[in-house]
Amino acid sequence: MRLSRLLVPALAALAACSEPGSSQAQTGRLPDAPEAQRPPANAQEMQLSFAPVVRRSAPAVVNVLTARAGPRGAYYEMFGAAQRPRGVQPTGSGVIVRPDGYIITNNHVVEGASEVRVSLADRRELPARVLLRDARADLAVLKVDVGAERLPTLRVDVGDRPEVGDLVLALGNPFGVGQTVTSGIVSATERTGGGSVGGPITQVASFIQTDAAINPGNSGGALVDMDGDLIGINTAILSRSGTSSGVGFAVPATLVRQVLDTAVGGGQRVVRPYLGVSSAAVTSEVASSLGLSRPEGVLIAQVEANTPAARAGLREGDLVTAVNGVPVNDPGALGFQIATGRAGQTVPLTVRRGGRVDTVPVRLENRPDTPREQRTLAGRHPLDGATVANLSPDVVTQFGADPDEVEITGVIVTSPGNGYAGRGAGFRRGDVVQSINGRPVRSVGELQAALAAGAPWRVDVRRGGRMVSATFGA
Repeated sequence: MRLSRLLVPALAALAACSEPGSSQAQTGRLPDAPEAQRPPANAQEMQLSFAPVVRRSAPAVVNVLTARAGPRGAYYEMFGAAQRPRGVQPTGSGVIVRPDGYIITNNHVVEGASEVRVSLADRRELPARVLLRDARADLAVLKVDVGAERLPTLRVDVGDRPEVGDLVLALGNPFGVGQTVTSGIVSATERTGGGSVGGPITQVASFIQTDAAINPGNSGGALVDMDGDLIGINTAILSRSGTSSGVGFAVPATLVRQVLDTAVGGGQRVVRPYLGVSSAAVTSEVASSLGLSRPEGVLIAQVEANTPAARAGLREGDLVTAVNGVPVNDPGALGFQIATGRAGQTVPLTVRRGGRVDTVPVRLENRPDTPREQRTLAGRHPLDGATVANLSPDVVTQFGADPDEVEITGVIVTSPGNGYAGRGAGFRRGDVVQSINGRPVRSVGELQAALAAGAPWRVDVRRGGRMVSATFGA
């Protein structure tokens, strides 16, 4: 973002409030902004245009077209149509990130597609292969074959962290009308929750929020800075109407690079480091009980044995305030900072413990694969009729639990079924059973053994980032 502070037409009113050459020592007046962040000083600067940035960026932004058979997915249902049109139709946008034909888009743009095509800025239409889909980050990598031709690209900027107030452009194909550019600023960074229209809030992200207009069809398109570098992939909006209301979210370049590198290296899925904890945000009440002057950090509620967190010496009750110097204030932010690291890398965690602030080095490890074991349970117990499976990243993504808040082991309910689990006990798809009568359950087999021990059963379940408990058969 070396040039990103030079064009600030939205702040023109501030220029009129100051006189050239006035003293910075004058009382009751803020000091002038640094040269790289000043508002336009004269009419000539106010006439500066985004056109040079658009000329650099637009050729690398494409239209993604898909054909699907069968009922619509959630992405389309949000916009109220009852049945998907036949044939190849525009469903979103994409960004060319390598000259040999690698394209980044959103997973929800191509999910369930029987055919994918890409329309380039020069109006050529090419068939595309889906190399990798990463539902957790809502990203996908496409590949078009262009032979020896070198396509225009955008540089994935992972070096500079966007700052609130930075100017940005959003490029994409809203409503299928053709390539469109909108402008705005970075409204917030490190957003890790909220509702969405047009795309899911992902399970591993720390969003860039922008007020640049993003609408249906912009999904998968580029959010660029004033150097024309890619800083994010436009993914979702917060809206009551289904169209832009000035609150849009982009998956940051850090995740884009991680997914792209995996696909280029031939990987079939993205494997991310994990910590091995259950954690919670710090409320005002919790902050007061900890003797803090204000809420900050993420409270460690549980540490699973034989995990990176356990090996690093993290404990229940520790307060993690930063990862590698980056502040974290909710479990999503903590999970994002860990998940975007590399296995084998050692990252320092700033931890408040017993009135002291320590640095705890954690050696990152990839989450181990858990064999998928899925069974439908039957018997006189609270999970009668439920289908359950061992917890793993793939299973978690498929069935809707949050792996960044549920890092510890457990058994996930993939369907509550028609037995007592669904009708009487109230279990839901995506519930993670973590213990019964205080005894941790790490596999379907352990769950069955705990249920077979007989009533009463106190069942502890992780649901939507919260722990819920109920006792049956007492």
